[in-house]
Amino acid sequence: MSLTSKITAVLISLCCAGVLHAAPADASKDDLDAFLADKGFITRVGQKASELVVTAMGALGLPYRAGGSSYESGFDCSGFVKAVYEQTMGLLLPRKAEQQAAATLKIDLHELKPGDLVFFNTMRKAFSHVGIYVGDNKFIHSPKPGAEVRIEDMRQTYWARRFDGARRVDGAAD
Repeated sequence: MSLTSKITAVLISLCCAGVLHAAPADASKDDLDAFLADKGFITRVGQKASELVVTAMGALGLPYRAGGSSYESGFDCSGFVKAVYEQTMGLLLPRKAEQQAAATLKIDLHELKPGDLVFFNTMRKAFSHVGIYVGDNKFIHSPKPGAEVRIEDMRQTYWARRFDGARRVDGAAD
C-alpha cells in the first residue's frame, strides 16, 4: 500500500471514529490543513513537523517487531521513532528510547506540538517507551508484540499513569 493510500485510510478511519469529519471535495491543501487544525487533530505547525506526522502515519498498521527498525519488517517503539526522523529529516537519533530522551530537549506537557516525542514508563524504568505526538492529546507508536503501529490518546488511564515526559528534537517543530 502506498503512503498516500495509507494516509487516506487513516483519515477515513479518523472520520469514522469521530476525530475528523469530511472536508469539502474541492478543498485545497491549505484548506485541508486548516480543516485538520480546526478539528484539533493537527495544529498549525511548521513544514517539518507536518512532514513528520504524515510520515509516521504512513506506518500505521505495520507490525510491532522487537528490535525492528524498518518499514519492511516492522518496528519497536524506538526503532519507529528513529526511522521516521531519519526518513523525514535526515536526523540520526539514538536507537533506544532512554537514549532518545537523553539526546532531546525537555519540554512541558503544555508545550507539546506535533512531531515532539512523548515518553512513558511501561517497564518499571524511566523512558522505556516512546511515541510521536500528533496533536489533540494523541500520539502514534509501535506498542507491543502482537500489535501494530497505531494512534492512542495520552489521556487514557494506562498512558496517563505512565507518562514520563515530553521532548523536542532540536529543529523538528520549525
